[in-house]
Amino acid sequence: MESDPLLGPLHRSWCADPDFSASLEKSHRDRSGSASSCGHGGPRDSNGAVCDRLYLKQAVVFIEDAIQYRSIDHRVDLCSLQLYRWYYSDLCQWILNVTIFVNLALAFIEKPSSLTVTSDVRYRKAAWEPPCGLTESVEFVTFLVFIADFSVKSYLIGWNEFIKNKWLLCYILALSVSVVDWTVSLCFMCREGVRIRRLLRPFFLLQNSSLMKKTLKCIKRTLPEMGSVMLLLALHLCLFTMFGMLLFAHAKDSSLDVEWLRYFRNLPDSLTSLLVLLTTANNPDVMIPAYSYNRAYSLFFIIFTVIGSLILMNLLTAIIYNQFRGYLLKSVQASLLRRRLGIRAAFEILSFHREITSHNCDQAACVDCVTFIKVLQDVKMDGYCKLAIIEKARCCPSGVISAEQFQKLFDELDKDPVRQHPPQPVYQSRFLKILQIIGSHRYFDYLGNIVALANLISICVVLMIDAEKAGSDRDDFSLGAINCFFILYYVLEMSLKIFSLGIKNYLSYPSNIFDGFLTFILLVLEIATFAIYKFPHPGWKPDIQGLLSLWEMVRLVNMFIVFRFLRIIPNMKMMALVAGTLLDLVKNLRAFAGILVVVYYVFAIIGIDLFRGVLPNPRNTSSPANENSTNETAQCGTFEQLEYWPNNFDDFAAALVTLWNVMVVNNWQVFLDAFSRYTNPWSKLYFVAWWLVSSVIWINLFVALILENFIHKWDRSYRHSLSAAQQVEYHMTVQLMFREDLEEPTDEELMDRLHHHPHLHLSR
Repeated sequence: MESDPLLGPLHRSWCADPDFSASLEKSHRDRSGSASSCGHGGPRDSNGAVCDRLYLKQAVVFIEDAIQYRSIDHRVDLCSLQLYRWYYSDLCQWILNVTIFVNLALAFIEKPSSLTVTSDVRYRKAAWEPPCGLTESVEFVTFLVFIADFSVKSYLIGWNEFIKNKWLLCYILALSVSVVDWTVSLCFMCREGVRIRRLLRPFFLLQNSSLMKKTLKCIKRTLPEMGSVMLLLALHLCLFTMFGMLLFAHAKDSSLDVEWLRYFRNLPDSLTSLLVLLTTANNPDVMIPAYSYNRAYSLFFIIFTVIGSLILMNLLTAIIYNQFRGYLLKSVQASLLRRRLGIRAAFEILSFHREITSHNCDQAACVDCVTFIKVLQDVKMDGYCKLAIIEKARCCPSGVISAEQFQKLFDELDKDPVRQHPPQPVYQSRFLKILQIIGSHRYFDYLGNIVALANLISICVVLMIDAEKAGSDRDDFSLGAINCFFILYYVLEMSLKIFSLGIKNYLSYPSNIFDGFLTFILLVLEIATFAIYKFPHPGWKPDIQGLLSLWEMVRLVNMFIVFRFLRIIPNMKMMALVAGTLLDLVKNLRAFAGILVVVYYVFAIIGIDLFRGVLPNPRNTSSPANENSTNETAQCGTFEQLEYWPNNFDDFAAALVTLWNVMVVNNWQVFLDAFSRYTNPWSKLYFVAWWLVSSVIWINLFVALILENFIHKWDRSYRHSLSAAQQVEYHMTVQLMFREDLEEPTDEELMDRLHHHPHLHLSR
């Protein structure tokens, strides 16, 4: 693949390249001869205008790459840049994301379909099955979009970069296998037993997110360190299994045989019992038979739990946290390098553009403010950042920007806008001024919080009094009157705040929007209640009218009142800190949620292929496997006695819920036992693998993210040396989380990387 020559000869030393001096000497000779297509010399003709357009477009794209932490190793000719910007436009990315979503969502519709009201095998009716070719047609359309996505990506980075990109190579492999499997499905009229392409669908989600790739790489790098603890955990489990089988061996004493019979009858049962005990899901059930016989037997289970659950499992969490933080820090460092590299590339292009337009190659490298502002106007970025950068650029002396100043201009990307609240209205009357002071004072907010707490307590008291009463004996007067009083106060409070702050100032606070929206809903519900069931009075329990009964209307009002109590969070520092951490987690959880979606999807498809239809309908008495499946005859604590029939792998939605219930590990031994009985004992390996991937690895990664986010926020909240401007709360991105630990790349490193750009040759 030919590289696209970009920059002409320059006097600056770009990098430590042994061939650069020869290239520089050749460039001096070229000055007096013919210039390149976009080089020095000659009048500014139409070709010069095209070159100007190319340089400015390159600067725009490199700045956009820096903003999004994208790699700049792509083609830089004018047509490729237009294609590149089109590919990363909101519309194209939206189409690609929707295509990925549709491709993943096909599992809910295609056979076995999840389009039933319930997944319970006792009550589930026959699901609607799409005709052959319907979902296959939709899937083929998604394949076409993926092929176009792959083609554009491959073209933009060039052949040399393509053959080194493992993700793109896997992309074409996954697409090829999927298309072949799709063709096989049509040949078999959609009656094939296994669809390999369903297992490959999560890959299309994975390869489209750089942060998910980093997270996956982080997990991969963490596995060796985890392996040592997992090996120690396995050794701990095996040793105690041996001890348990020897300690609770089959004996003549029938009272001690209960422990052997239930939990230590053979090696698989012993391993399973202690593995479940490692998650404390069967504690203390597993020790009760032996403990009832002799209290000394409890020491075996206590020692096992202390070493396994309290030490080794928490040690595993510490290792995952440490490795996660270390590797994610390296990933964020690489992201910072990409940002600085994109900004520096834009600077070099604009500085060269300044040289060829002024015909002066002896001047220091700098950029014209006017040209930079013109470029920035075309860059897609947040408006407040663009305005802040433009204002700082206009303040540069002599109308030029140096390389260091150019980098510092883009520090605004890491800052959130300082919210400017509109001014409060001005009143002339003394009485109105007093009202304004009362409505805008923080003590008025405290009073509102106290009233909201009193409202919550009163609702709890009334509900406790009426808890044991039948619906016909319940008098809704008390609760209705309480709601009427408090809602009236909420409306007056909102009105006074709007009067004091002004409508624009009132709506500039998110807490006021939350409070006002819920108050408006409560007012509408209360008016609707009065319109339908009249005002509250003793013995207020009229017959149902309309869609909801009086009790249902009152309960709906109370639900919103309880939800409104969350308004107290911003007024409590520690609670606000925790709530802010949770909000940041939601914002930064896309990569981790994406990884979880991938593993859920893969395990659900595997579970459907392995266990679909293995759970019989307990009402079918002809089934030999069901002879003890009724609730009356089943052993206590079994799958049948607990009526876990909705937990199955008969369709994709049911499989997801079943996997969730196993991930929580509460009673997961019930699933191990049931599926091993209805299939074979080897089925336990599937559930153990799912426990390792979801509960051990992913949950610990999630804990690591929570810890890192909370610790960073805690340190910021108690750093009194910061100025007021620096203490402004901001959106905690993963990049900002590690910002203080990152090292700025040197100019030599940036220029060396630019010099080795596959399509951008600065030394020509």
